[in-house]
Amino acid sequence: MALAIVAAITVFYRGALPQVNQTTVGFSFLLAILAVSALWGMAVSAVMSLAAMLAYNFFFLPPLGTFTIADPQNWVALFAFLVTAIVGGQLSIRIRKEADSANQRRREIEKLYVFSQKLLGEGDVIQLLNAIPRYIVEAFEGSGASIFLADRNEFYHSPLLVPQFQAERLRAAFARDDPTDGEGQLGMIRLGVRSIGSFGISGVTLSRHTLEATGTLIGIAIERARAVEQLSRTEADRQSERLKATLLDAIAHDFRTPLTSIKASVTSLLSRRDQNSPEQEELLTVIDEESDRLNHLVEEAAEMARLEAGEIELELRPILVSELIEAALKRCRNALGTREVSVKISPGLPRVRVDVDRAAQILVQLLDNANLYSPRDRPIEITSEVNGNSVRTSVADQGPGIDSSEQKMIFQKFYRGPAQQYVARGTGMGLAIAKAIVEAHSGSISVSSQLGKGSVFSFTLPVNENAKDSR
Repeated sequence: MALAIVAAITVFYRGALPQVNQTTVGFSFLLAILAVSALWGMAVSAVMSLAAMLAYNFFFLPPLGTFTIADPQNWVALFAFLVTAIVGGQLSIRIRKEADSANQRRREIEKLYVFSQKLLGEGDVIQLLNAIPRYIVEAFEGSGASIFLADRNEFYHSPLLVPQFQAERLRAAFARDDPTDGEGQLGMIRLGVRSIGSFGISGVTLSRHTLEATGTLIGIAIERARAVEQLSRTEADRQSERLKATLLDAIAHDFRTPLTSIKASVTSLLSRRDQNSPEQEELLTVIDEESDRLNHLVEEAAEMARLEAGEIELELRPILVSELIEAALKRCRNALGTREVSVKISPGLPRVRVDVDRAAQILVQLLDNANLYSPRDRPIEITSEVNGNSVRTSVADQGPGIDSSEQKMIFQKFYRGPAQQYVARGTGMGLAIAKAIVEAHSGSISVSSQLGKGSVFSFTLPVNENAKDSR
């Protein structure tokens, strides 16, 4: 075809335009050489440039009809043909390679899109992990695929892959955090910059960028599936807590009805002291105290269930900490009796934004514990100070202290230390309720204690942003 083009140009100018300018003929040959080099590459254009040079010399350069070149300038024209062929051919090859590369990238992006759509269809982690190798094969048209997840130490394979061949390479690639091992197509499964596994695909060649994108998509899909699964478990737990709260409320109501009757009856009998014998008086007193204790237990269980289910709405308002402490001491007046309670509040404390009844309940619980577990002749100290954007309030006693191994467990429901079980009665829910109320206010509670020297319970409550009034 190239030689035919040279012949056609020669016949056209020799037959139709015999008086044509030599420059016009030369440019015609050059344009034809450039077109051929763009279409068929350097080898064909080089042959064509040689044929064009011979035709140009023989038919258009004087002396005509010979291959003799009289004018040295004509050598430049002939040399231009050859240079044009070489340069044009190289440019053509480069353009073709870049076009092929662009088309390959476009196809790989389309396959990545298909792959991502498949990944988004799975919500269960186990099903997703088993399906990923198959999705890789289907999306990229490979012959087999396999993935390795480090946290599970498990391999997942497509049906067509030989597992023994891929497993060692995948584990080794993850261990060195480098997928290049000189053979096959390996990639890292990443979540951000952290590698969580590796994968391999056979039967197809993908660019390094596509392998990296595939690994990132796999990591995101796995994390998404885990998040969805965790969300489902969280919602199930929340519904379970709500159901538990409802059941406990119903049970508490059923308990309160007979307890109210028992309490009313025993109170009536105790009021007739002149008609009761000492033995009756003692038994009635036991019934009265145990009724109160059982009623308190029912109330604590129902309160704990409502807090855990998130069914308590806080009525927040700004208040001075001194008012909270005063309200708590008023509630504990009978239990504290003659015990000395020292209150030290830093001057200029801002108001805190809390549900007053709930926040006072925290202090009441801590004061009850300090009163129960410390000798009657030892004082209790309450302190309050600013702590960043919150106010820290502490209740310190001089009791036996809490062992370091128990300090992390005392805020758990129903936990009571071995020594405390014989010192005072309790349900083990008081501190758990206090912790739940503090956390509902976006605060924190902690304990610091030394055996034989007492304990300090501290909790924080948020400062009211619009109330900076001092004490």
